[in-house]
Amino acid sequence: MEETEESSGNKKCTTTTKTFRGRANTHKHHYHQYQYQYHYHYQHQLLQYSNQFGFFNQNQYYPGYYPALLPLPPPIPLQLALTPPLPQNHSSISKTQLQKPLCKLNNPPPPPTSSETRGPAVTASPAFEGLQQQKNRPLRGGGGRKVTSATTQSLVVARRPDSGGVEGSVITLLANHFLVQFDSSQRIFHYNVEISPNPSREVARMIKQKLVKENSALLSGALPAYDGRQSLYSPVEFQQDRLEFYVSLPIPASKSSLPFGEINFLQEKHQQLKIFRINIKLVSKLDGKELSRYLSKEGDDWIPLPQDYLHALDIVLRESPMERCIPVGRSLPTQQGLALNVDFSVTAFHESIGVIFYLQKRLEFLRDLPQRKTRSLVGEERKEVEKALKNIRIFVCHRETVQRYRVYGLTEEATENLWFADRDGKNLRLLNYFKDHYNYDIQFRNLPCLQISRSKPCYLPMELCMICEGQKFLGKLSDDQTARILKLGCQRPKERKAIIDGVMRGSVGPTSGSQGREFKLHISREMTRLSGRILQPPKLRLGDGGHVRDLIPSRHDCQWNLLDSHVFEGTRIQRWALISFGGTLDQKSNIPKFINQLSQRCEQLGIFLNKNTMIKPQYEPTQVLNNVSLLESKLKKIHSAASNNLQLLICVMEKKHKGYADLKRIAETSVGVLTQCCLYSNLGKLSSQFLANLALKMNAKVGGCTVALYNSLPSQIPRLLHSNEPVIFMGADVTHPHPLDDISPSVAAVVGSMNWPAANKYVSRMRSQTHRQEIIQDLGEMVKELLDDFYQELNVLPKRIIFFRDGVSETQFYKVLKEELQAIRDACSRFPGYRPPITFAVVQKRHHTRLFPSETDPSSAQNQFSDENISPGTVVDTVITHPREFDFYLCSHWGVKGTSRPTHYHVLWDENQFTSDELQKLVYNLCYTFVRCTKPVSLVPPAYYAHLAAYRGRLYLERSECMASMRHASTISRAAPPKAAPLPKLSENVKKLMFYC
Repeated sequence: MEETEESSGNKKCTTTTKTFRGRANTHKHHYHQYQYQYHYHYQHQLLQYSNQFGFFNQNQYYPGYYPALLPLPPPIPLQLALTPPLPQNHSSISKTQLQKPLCKLNNPPPPPTSSETRGPAVTASPAFEGLQQQKNRPLRGGGGRKVTSATTQSLVVARRPDSGGVEGSVITLLANHFLVQFDSSQRIFHYNVEISPNPSREVARMIKQKLVKENSALLSGALPAYDGRQSLYSPVEFQQDRLEFYVSLPIPASKSSLPFGEINFLQEKHQQLKIFRINIKLVSKLDGKELSRYLSKEGDDWIPLPQDYLHALDIVLRESPMERCIPVGRSLPTQQGLALNVDFSVTAFHESIGVIFYLQKRLEFLRDLPQRKTRSLVGEERKEVEKALKNIRIFVCHRETVQRYRVYGLTEEATENLWFADRDGKNLRLLNYFKDHYNYDIQFRNLPCLQISRSKPCYLPMELCMICEGQKFLGKLSDDQTARILKLGCQRPKERKAIIDGVMRGSVGPTSGSQGREFKLHISREMTRLSGRILQPPKLRLGDGGHVRDLIPSRHDCQWNLLDSHVFEGTRIQRWALISFGGTLDQKSNIPKFINQLSQRCEQLGIFLNKNTMIKPQYEPTQVLNNVSLLESKLKKIHSAASNNLQLLICVMEKKHKGYADLKRIAETSVGVLTQCCLYSNLGKLSSQFLANLALKMNAKVGGCTVALYNSLPSQIPRLLHSNEPVIFMGADVTHPHPLDDISPSVAAVVGSMNWPAANKYVSRMRSQTHRQEIIQDLGEMVKELLDDFYQELNVLPKRIIFFRDGVSETQFYKVLKEELQAIRDACSRFPGYRPPITFAVVQKRHHTRLFPSETDPSSAQNQFSDENISPGTVVDTVITHPREFDFYLCSHWGVKGTSRPTHYHVLWDENQFTSDELQKLVYNLCYTFVRCTKPVSLVPPAYYAHLAAYRGRLYLERSECMASMRHASTISRAAPPKAAPLPKLSENVKKLMFYC
């Protein structure tokens, strides 16, 4: 699991390719309807911390994603056609008619993502002063290091307790952070820009470029940086605080054919000039001295981070690349002072093609759509089409317009049955409207129209619409597409490093333009060199029944095997059954062999699995998984036949099926039985590894564990931990619905260790909560329940609480600390006189920091694996970490594919007063106790288990019929998210077991 988890390059990465250097070409891999585009995740990472430099983007949402940059595709002209161009005659249509929409939109959709034109000429002329005042946004907590609670008690974020750890062998590493030196005396003048009518970003940049070229004197000779929207940053003050300009931009007026239809219009060869009004107003004057003071640690330790200045620098450094690339993704702060974090990733994009052809490519049942123009949509087909198109941005090709629209749904009626009221209140038939105004006959009359307004009828025929370019594909990729995109982004360390270095030296990198010099910035082209340490792997204890009862992982990847060993605690699975869904006769005939070999493999591992099932294997067709009530009755029948006393139900499936979610929900909430699923495709091989993996998961679910630390945690951290003073490790995570789902609840999960000092068995609690709410709403109640369970197991409350919180961005650190720390304290206060010391650490995987072995390091040169990833146990807590706060990067796993991503641990609160060495050793040792595998994992197990539990809660909701109807009801209008439907209650039989692993 770790092999794909770490190395496969996450979908939100960023990408560079050798053939891209020095050119503006895009490598596109078209798989069905998606474009896999290589792009530079030019992770303009304005570092929030560190001993050197770093910026921070105040508008970031996830702390780890800076706009990735990819080469601009060829411009889509306004006359874009879906079929070979056919000349069209617009000569009979007036300008008013051409621009008249089907309905009036109060809130027009976002501007186009692509350039409206590439016309060479832009004229600009100064005009009178005037601009409405825009209020400056207040800073919100991101840079301050103090949090004030409702009781006015100040929370000061944990400081680094020392100068960093010292344990482990020292190695030299390179980090993909590039130092940025700035002049603290350099002021930056922030101007607000308003352009009317609202253009796309590309057109706005063209306007800005010509405006600057033609009005140098008024702009004091400055070369300002522009974000393409409303912010302009200049190194010098303009001649006036308010300026107004008019810019005329040539828009080609020639038209090409509609996607389907006859030659109706004559081409027009002339160009129309579109006039834009630009108002510029001074908003603020930003001072670099505050940033210098923050980084140099002078004065008050808790001065706020100057986010406005950092955001300005971010725009400045993006200015040159943005002229030739389009942004994808978000930013992430790191800790090297002022530094750029440059990384590489791959993501999927929608093809910019006609909606009809898009549906033909994407949906199997519409493969013949262009040839069957009389086709209609029935039943589930309509839902599938609506799901495929919802929230996609489109533009029309039957008239000239710079407007782009977002699809909110489909009309209930077919196109031929649609009528609408014009501005005079007259009812018009849609078919007649297009014939009268555009001399175009709608071809696909039986298909619904696209609904492009959230609150009122506003229709566009599908055949006249095209998908806007540059849109990330947010839907679920097929298994094949996922595998391909992961392969594209799965570069080994040497190759990834070469790509990043190429970006920094290339023609589209952050050092390629003149903006840096204009603002007195110097960006290093060399990766940051720093020292890391490799922690020693812990000695592990295995079961007493095996030939090997303890070991120290000695391989370079720190993995171990169980060929001559037993698991640390093997269970006895006496009462179990098997159910099959689908499968050929040959596959079903392998079931007896599978049962026999699985039982033998369990015995070799010190696990007892009865060779006889309580009832004979049950064989059901795959269709049972499509019928929730039938599936539930089948499972209850099996449980009843086994005297309602099953420990485990093994489920063999012909293929992956969406009914898996229903199976898990019914078994764990309604029936009360643990399940273990597998595929027939794996039963044909029955490899020893497959059987062992299955056995480990079954053993963990029923109550066993794979391994324990030979030297207990108290013996390794004796200053803080003691055998007679139990400690609880907790993990928490929140999983949110799919990006296109704007109504489903989020799901929060909290897990807690229930044994000491082994600390390798975890109980979970799950809750649904408000849509996309990151703060865990019922945290106090869940922690209280886990403390109750802990007391029932050990007859004492834990002396210390060590809490690992996953899924939090840096902009949310202090809100999470303030609210969730208080919730934990409230839970403790419900036990009289109980106030244990709490350590609260955030765990982050969504970042783009990568560590590479240094080729000049003598220790790595002698290592036969020096061309591979950094070793498990590699820890970094200097240079690229926060200048004051307690954080570190730890790569605890071995990356088999791609480049390893270290996990970032940031301690927000530490009443236990760990030293760097103590906490790093604790986390690394825990990574060896994960129950599902025989290798260290990349994420500390409490956080890992919380992630798995939250995902299980998500499964409980995803297939619920009520949620499906709610989603359908929200197609057109979107009100506030409804109150979260509660998760179904877990059965008492599974509640205290690791059913989620």
